[in-house]
Amino acid sequence: MSDGRYEPKITYQFPKRENLLKGQKEEEERLLQAIPLFCFPDGNNWAPVTEFTSETFSFVLTNVDGSRKIGYCRRLLPSGRGVRLPEVFCIISCLGCFGLFSKILDEVEKRRQISMAVIYPFMQGLRESPFPAPGKTVTIKSFIPESGTEIIELTRPVDAHLEHVEFQALLQRLSPHLILHIFASAVLERRLIFLAEELSVLSQCIHAVAALLYPFTWAHTYIPVVPECLLDTVCCPTPFMVGIQMRHLERVLDQPMEEALIVDLCEGKILRAVGDEEEILPIKLQNEMLTSLNRHNNNNNVHTSEQVNTLVSETFVQFFVRMVGHYASHIKWSKNGSGTFQERAFCKAIASKTNRKFVKKFVKTNMFSLFIEEAEKSRIPQEAYFQQKITEYHEQKKHRRDS
Repeated sequence: MSDGRYEPKITYQFPKRENLLKGQKEEEERLLQAIPLFCFPDGNNWAPVTEFTSETFSFVLTNVDGSRKIGYCRRLLPSGRGVRLPEVFCIISCLGCFGLFSKILDEVEKRRQISMAVIYPFMQGLRESPFPAPGKTVTIKSFIPESGTEIIELTRPVDAHLEHVEFQALLQRLSPHLILHIFASAVLERRLIFLAEELSVLSQCIHAVAALLYPFTWAHTYIPVVPECLLDTVCCPTPFMVGIQMRHLERVLDQPMEEALIVDLCEGKILRAVGDEEEILPIKLQNEMLTSLNRHNNNNNVHTSEQVNTLVSETFVQFFVRMVGHYASHIKWSKNGSGTFQERAFCKAIASKTNRKFVKKFVKTNMFSLFIEEAEKSRIPQEAYFQQKITEYHEQKKHRRDS
């Protein structure tokens, strides 16, 4: 800029979107305005540098209709001599596939160190390949000058609900006890603020917290890395889950905000809480979940990140199976095929008093309402993995009764 400050701008777009309808055009313009802001959320205090460790992070943009687009980013310093400005390569997709897009960004970074011109044919090759189905692999041939043709394999995990997740990021920074407090706050759709300096830590940890809610989906404001100019988001009276860089801590604490849970991911502690987090989840189940998480944490066998994902996810999925797994038998179907959820009967069916007390609060959340709305549309249950776990749970229960 003329005053010596730097402002991020888009220098290249692939593919160029042409022949868009009026509504699409407006959405595209909104998207292109927002992207630079989220690629450099740490404001305009940039200066050219000689060294910079590349980082991977992601952001989420919500459209007017509530649909979400995810931006996968790699921020790096292009090769060269002397001082240079970092640049961000950003892939926008409707699909949550963190591992897969990270691998693509590795390839982009490798090519960027040779020349921008080597990136374009690679992106074109990707665009012409089908997107892999869950559990499947797509192979892409790509030519790199001096190295010849390379074969790149891109695989999608089998379980779609774990595609966007690294639970290890949470376990490395927070004790299982604190993770349960965070989960309890998220389940009741409260306000959650996460603090860390690195963008990659913020985005990984927040995506992991949102994934703990499976089969439910966080339906409120969700900004894994809040750009500096949007810091007053924390004054919202409605629920939110946001990540903020540690350098803005003082500013955040000075804001006139409602009760919120503020988590410091650098120190692994809670800076501010409502105070009742310990009492939200039924105590018996809470202790079982704690035991299960501690077991993964203290396990001397070194797990791959996929194994950790499955083990951690299982702990939280089981919680929902036991709390609300009987929902389908309380949907009354009419002749025309539409269903009506019987909330009172559903709550009454829970034998344990403490479990019922929790569920009565949970059924009032947005995430539960949206889940039930979908369930009322069709007798074919959604979220196949969750259904499978409900079936397994009932079979085990029956087996225990019979034996």
